[in-house]
Amino acid sequence: MLYEAVRFLAAGEAALVVEFADEISPEANGRVLALAAALRRRPLPGLVEAVPSYRSLLVHYNPLRLAEERLRRHVERLLAVEAQSGAEAAPGRLREVPTVYGGELGPDLPSVAAIAGLGEAEVVRLHSETVYTVYMIGFLPGFPYLGILPEALTTPRLEAPRLVVPAGSVAIAGRQTGIYPLDSPGGWRIIGRTPLCLFDPQRDPPAYLGPGDRVRFVPVAAADFARLAQEQVWS
Repeated sequence: MLYEAVRFLAAGEAALVVEFADEISPEANGRVLALAAALRRRPLPGLVEAVPSYRSLLVHYNPLRLAEERLRRHVERLLAVEAQSGAEAAPGRLREVPTVYGGELGPDLPSVAAIAGLGEAEVVRLHSETVYTVYMIGFLPGFPYLGILPEALTTPRLEAPRLVVPAGSVAIAGRQTGIYPLDSPGGWRIIGRTPLCLFDPQRDPPAYLGPGDRVRFVPVAAADFARLAQEQVWS
């Protein structure tokens, strides 16, 4: 049954980690998201927040209102119900991300193509034809870790990270792709840039993407970048 493989790890006095696997996989992440959805449907008094990661769920709770043991039993019951029903997390929203590939906005596209032994156009085709899942949000507010990148595009990180990666940069590392929501240091290889705003603390929710969402990158011309930045709609 689903809950038999789960490990519970205390994370201080007010959080519990529910760990599903030792390795990253779509299956493990799907189980994480299914439990997060179940906790939203059937919360307990004192439950604060459930934060998904690749293969585990961090559950924050108020120890003055909710005992850890009670939380564990509640999670086990939810997992048992999910196992018996065979239910899975519903597919997330499909978000299309307009992206200008290559040139000044994607300076690492030539090196990625060289490592893969492909033409730049083929790299763009493979990257943009894949529908990715947001495994988790981390590193920066609103930074989506997306998988799984086509095997042919597996590419190591840069040996020396950049001091500044511009907001909106679409990048790859290993078999993941992601989008930098803010200007920041970073060691992933930049193959393009989107005009979309990935994180705005004045909006609700502040992050454009969330765990479980599906993402498709849509190639656009560099001449359309400024217009799309003005026209974007947060929904």
